[in-house]
Amino acid sequence: MTITRAAELLTTWETGLAQAPSGRALLLHRAACPDTGGEALAALPVGEREADLFALRRTLFGERMQVRLGCSACGEDMEFDLDAGQLARSTGTPAASSVRVAEDGWEIELRVPSAADLTAAARHPEPRLALLERCVVSAVHHGADVPADALPEAVRRRLAEAAQEADPGADLTLNVNCPECGAATRAELDIASYLWTELDAWAREVLLDVHLLATAYGWSEPEILALSPLRRRYYLELCADV
Repeated sequence: MTITRAAELLTTWETGLAQAPSGRALLLHRAACPDTGGEALAALPVGEREADLFALRRTLFGERMQVRLGCSACGEDMEFDLDAGQLARSTGTPAASSVRVAEDGWEIELRVPSAADLTAAARHPEPRLALLERCVVSAVHHGADVPADALPEAVRRRLAEAAQEADPGADLTLNVNCPECGAATRAELDIASYLWTELDAWAREVLLDVHLLATAYGWSEPEILALSPLRRRYYLELCADV
């Protein structure tokens, strides 16, 4: 993966300000895989996208990811670190592009959801149903075809489990024991949201640096962004000493 330059990252951030979370996730994925077209990225399984985003996070901000989580039992704040490189390796391409569920007279084939499927389903009033309608290839009950919107809840849960088993990287769930009360708290880690929050903070800091250096030296934004972060920091320190 190519290390993304500051100007390109700022463009990604600026474009994403007006986007919904799903649009921001796609923008970040494009930053992670600049040589792959948008349609091809949207068609990838969700777990593969998550692996690319963890790899991008590692490239941009390092291995260590700080996470804060409130205990669901006592409310105590819990802080811990995750390894972006390890998470990038543990997620990735699912073993198969589709799964089959055959039990209790049901025979169902389900395509493993892609990023495009999640984006489209998020716009629907009933996202879970929309995702089923997009991803169920065929559903047969005792020899009769059944539409996706007529599947009983128990079958829908089984399909969700099968999709999770096929693409475990698509849904990263943390299970953390509270050091105060010992209770376990479960929470999903949304890498796209996490990375966007970091990118937003980084972009605003960089723009402040540009403002300060442009004011002090009269340099243009491209000239300032062409400097390495270390050299920008040294110039900012010199400005502060004046």
